[in-house]
Amino acid sequence: MPNLSAADLDLLRRYDTPTICNVIELFDIRPRTAGYMDSRITACFPKMPPAVGFASTATYRSAAAPRAGDVYSGIAEQVESFAALAGPALVVIQDLDDPPAAAVFGEVMCTTYKTFGAVGLVTNGAGRDLDQVEALDFPVFTGGTNCSHGYCHIPAINLPVRVGGAVIYPGDLLHADRNGVTTIPIEIASAVAHACAEFAAAEAVVLDYLKAGRIDSKSYAAARNECRDRIEAMAQRLRVR
Repeated sequence: MPNLSAADLDLLRRYDTPTICNVIELFDIRPRTAGYMDSRITACFPKMPPAVGFASTATYRSAAAPRAGDVYSGIAEQVESFAALAGPALVVIQDLDDPPAAAVFGEVMCTTYKTFGAVGLVTNGAGRDLDQVEALDFPVFTGGTNCSHGYCHIPAINLPVRVGGAVIYPGDLLHADRNGVTTIPIEIASAVAHACAEFAAAEAVVLDYLKAGRIDSKSYAAARNECRDRIEAMAQRLRVR
C-alpha cells in the first residue's frame, strides 16, 4: 500500500468532498459515476468538517434476535481491529434488514468507536441519540433515524459491504462531509491531497470574475476558457504519474 502521511490526511480534511471527487476525476482511473455513495446517505450534522479515515466495515441486523452469542461481541472485536488499519478508522456498517428495523447506532456505540480512535460512522441504516452523538463531535452519515435499537447485533466484521450503492472494502480510504461520501483510491490519495489547492485556484478564475461585479459574455467566456485550460493541464500532469 502506498504511504499516506498524517500530513496528507490533514490536507484532505481541508477540502470538501465535491472538490475531492473533482480531482479524482482528473486521474481518469475509474468511471465518473463510481466510487461514491448515492443520495440515500446524508450527514446528520452537516456543519461538521470533513471526516477522513480508513473503512472499518461491519454488517448489522435488528429485526430479530441472534440465535446465540453476545450481541455486542462484534463491536469489541471491531474496535480491536482498528489497530490494523493504515490510519484512523471510519466505521462503515451495512444494515442487512430491508427495510431497516431499528437504529444501527446510538450514544453508547458512537462513544465506544470514538474512544478507540474512529473519526466517524457511515451506514445505510438509521441512527438515534442524535443530540448526544452531536455533542461527542462525532460525524455520522445515515439513511434515516429510528428511536429504538430493536434486536441489535453485528453478524460480521471486516468484509466488503454495500452502502449507498457503493461497495466498501476494509481499509478503503473515505472522505465524507455534508455533500456525501466518497472513496479515494489509495494509490493516488497523496497526489489528490496535493492537487486540491491547484484545482480550487483554477475554479477561482471564474468565481473571482463573477464576483468582481463588472461582467460581459466575452470576458466570462475568457475566464471559463482559462479555468478549463488550467484543469486540462493539471489532468495531463496527473495522468502521467
